[in-house]
Amino acid sequence: MQTQEKRTYQAVIGLEFHVHLATRTKMFCGCRVAYGDEPNTHTCPVCLGHPGALPFTNEKAVELGVMAGLALNCEVASRAVFARKNYFYPDLPKGYQISQFDAPICTGGYLDVPVPEGTVRVGITRVHLEEDAAKNVHVGESGRMHGSVGSLVDFNRGGTPLIEIVTEPDIPSPEAARATANHLKAILQAIGVSEADMEKGQLRCDANVSIRKPDGSFGIKTELKNMNSFRYVERGLTRELERQQGILEEGGRVTQATVHYDPVADEVHELRSKEEAHDYRYFPEPDLLPLELTAAWVQEIKSRLPELPEERKARFIKQYGLSEYDAGVLTADAELAGFYEKVAAEADPKQAANWTTGELQALLNEAGIGIPESKVEPGHLTELIRLVEKGTVSRSAAKDVLGFVFETGDAPSAVVEREGLASMGGDELSGTVDEVIVANPAEAGRVRDGDKKVIGFLVGQVMKATRGGADGGRVRQLLMEKLDGQ
Repeated sequence: MQTQEKRTYQAVIGLEFHVHLATRTKMFCGCRVAYGDEPNTHTCPVCLGHPGALPFTNEKAVELGVMAGLALNCEVASRAVFARKNYFYPDLPKGYQISQFDAPICTGGYLDVPVPEGTVRVGITRVHLEEDAAKNVHVGESGRMHGSVGSLVDFNRGGTPLIEIVTEPDIPSPEAARATANHLKAILQAIGVSEADMEKGQLRCDANVSIRKPDGSFGIKTELKNMNSFRYVERGLTRELERQQGILEEGGRVTQATVHYDPVADEVHELRSKEEAHDYRYFPEPDLLPLELTAAWVQEIKSRLPELPEERKARFIKQYGLSEYDAGVLTADAELAGFYEKVAAEADPKQAANWTTGELQALLNEAGIGIPESKVEPGHLTELIRLVEKGTVSRSAAKDVLGFVFETGDAPSAVVEREGLASMGGDELSGTVDEVIVANPAEAGRVRDGDKKVIGFLVGQVMKATRGGADGGRVRQLLMEKLDGQ
């Protein structure tokens, strides 16, 4: 009976995203938005909450909030109101956060998320504007409050403009949650609303998760907070669903709580009970006028929306003849997609995709950087593809060339000459093939007798002898010509 019940439990997941907007200054003052600077150097009486200091709204942040809502198929409000969200915490000097409550800037959208089984439509409940809190730095080995010897506060982050995006509980699995997060990030980056760099805290994700019971009734939800990568979102949700299901199968009761995922132990732990909802005593912000958003202004912003990732993916498949997988990898990152298009404009599009999603992407992942930080420029990859097509350098040697370009930023042709990676000439290569045949008589004999599978071994021996300086296809051709003719 329990086995049957396990099969009928269903995950019910909703996500909340906090996204820093790509503005130069803060939400309600003129302080510069910066990351990694000396703590407490970008502050003023407004973002420090000094008495009598009055806020003013950052128009660019409002524009970016509207743009995000439009990209998520939301309805943009004609009138939006800022509110005070009252709570006490060391990172909130005013004792309240300026946010939006019952009159947010955008509501009622959706996101169609590609998953292996097809497409999941995830409803968007609301998109609202607010200011970020300051950053607490807990001193100790764990970096968390528990076990720390003290806490410091950096007010540089306080007041940074952000949007909170809240989804409906439409997400059916941890895998779909990760796909939703990745898809949303790609959209935000594509339209220029945010860099969405999780390492800088520009994109943070919380999850509300419960289990729908076998009788169809909903379970008690818990909140999984502060997951700093989408991989951890998936793993954390998986562990929390396992925990809830285990409690129910043992006859227990899931309690409403905030839980934390520990990626080292691969476990979730309850942080605090949430049996009663917080009363933030929201009320309209008296120091800020409501936002009046005209239909003409919203339409003008909509007209400037760039191509969204799914649209770009469909175009890449049609225009460049790419597979759905390659097009998906490229368009998941706006910078990578832009890089690819510059290469594809000058070189074979499929080769451009192979090199961009293959060797170049591997180098980027290993270094932990993105295209903007890479020394490899589109012209470098275009030149390398042409060198391979001309036979100047072999495909295997070209991988080494790209590695040198990645490290130095030098032109591929200069690397080939400096490192001696040019392909062997015809006579020299023919001689090397002859030497390999003589050195491996048994294998050569098997090829002559019709066992063509052994040709791969001989090709490998030639490539080893030439240190990858020969073209594999040409080597195979020479071997077959010589062995068929003997």
